[in-house]
Amino acid sequence: MPPRPRPRRTDWLAGCLPAYDVIVIGSGLAGMTAANLLGRAGRSVLLLEQHYNYGGLATWFKRKGLTQSHTFDISLHGFPVGMKKTCRKYWSADIAARIVQLEGIRFDNPQFTLDTTFTREDFTRLLDEKFGLARAQVDAFYDHVRAMDFYDADERTAGDLFEQFFPGRNDVVRLLMEPITYANGSTLDDPAKSYGIVFSNFMSQGVFTFKGGTDDLVRRMKEELAANKVEVRNHALVERVLVRDRKAYGVVVNGREIGAKAVVSNAHLLNSVLKLVEPSHLDAAYLEKARAVRYNNSSCQVYIGLAKGATIPYSGDLFFTSVAPTYRAEDLLAMRPVSRTFSFYYPDLRPSQSEKYCVVSSTNASYDDWASLSEPDYAAAKDELVRDTLDALEGYLPGVKGKIDHVEAATPRTFEYYTHHIGGSSFGTKFEGLEVSFELPRQIEGYFHAGSCGIIMSGWLGAANYGAIVANKVDSLLGTER
Repeated sequence: MPPRPRPRRTDWLAGCLPAYDVIVIGSGLAGMTAANLLGRAGRSVLLLEQHYNYGGLATWFKRKGLTQSHTFDISLHGFPVGMKKTCRKYWSADIAARIVQLEGIRFDNPQFTLDTTFTREDFTRLLDEKFGLARAQVDAFYDHVRAMDFYDADERTAGDLFEQFFPGRNDVVRLLMEPITYANGSTLDDPAKSYGIVFSNFMSQGVFTFKGGTDDLVRRMKEELAANKVEVRNHALVERVLVRDRKAYGVVVNGREIGAKAVVSNAHLLNSVLKLVEPSHLDAAYLEKARAVRYNNSSCQVYIGLAKGATIPYSGDLFFTSVAPTYRAEDLLAMRPVSRTFSFYYPDLRPSQSEKYCVVSSTNASYDDWASLSEPDYAAAKDELVRDTLDALEGYLPGVKGKIDHVEAATPRTFEYYTHHIGGSSFGTKFEGLEVSFELPRQIEGYFHAGSCGIIMSGWLGAANYGAIVANKVDSLLGTER
């Protein structure tokens, strides 16, 4: 009997040109935004994504439950109103029009229980009526953080800032800090100016999300990329950036060399600097600075899909819950969580999937806690995470356990596997990473980084805006040649 023919391996780069003006590594929101603007500017652009899906952490996955299929968003949904302007300017009016406000933000912990629209006006009212603070004191805090700038020579921490305006008020700190900690891993030890900038963005008009889910968002973004003639490839793992005489001239992807006049990495900053290029191409002082950058924490998530026909009452959109007696950033990293945020997805948020309900629980997490576990212990810890999460949800929605059709958990090891981020980081690096990111093209001409660095450039809005900033720098470098 003749041997069976071996199945052909898919060539994910079939049809690619030998060279492009720009190669973008990674399809997170920074990478996709940079690619879109450069394509719009008439540059030939190749966008390479190692995963099968696009969007980075702003993406989704599907599961078949017992009674129906489920689509789960990876990211905790919620970003400032500025995302509307960013999408209108750098993407399309169609995408911007689908960004809607989340009106139901809830808190429940031993220090307070409240509902808010998460706007400055409503927070001011709550701090006055519920926390007993003078409005002049609250206004002074808001005006102070709103005036903060990235270039301020301000060495204070967020903890120093709160002690200045609300001394001894851990409950106030919890209200003002905990949502930001969930959103991008910030702590009281991080710079005050970076906290202030992010907080001010959210406090202008509240929290927003994309109606239709990230699957719909990424689909529309891919259509826009195609319209701007950006070539997009998945299953394309970039192994290294090609450098000669301190200038980037292409990449090695899936074992193949493809040339470029400029390369933009939307990979994790430390991967971009310490793994994708040889250290010999970088100054010793720069390398030392890069190696000192701390990567941010990771997260755990539990994805819960309800059975066909099952419903839950409206319970808010984002629900910050905790049993910890006071706010401590380290409690939010506990392996057995005492604090978690529930994102509720109702049918109107995904109009294409009518009558489907799901809930995503998100907790910050330390990679080291999970990385050291043996496979049996890891599986047991995930099961425990699911049980604890369902117990917590049952406390707020009695009977919900009996309505669940599918449930699974993701951990820092999951995020590391799918994103290749060092330490499974969900939020990039700490604040000092921003300087290293900015300086990269001065080390290697034509090599740029765009992604989550520090608190300012993390989250959906920061990532997209950083992609736009870098796209303008690349376009300037390439000049008038087409």
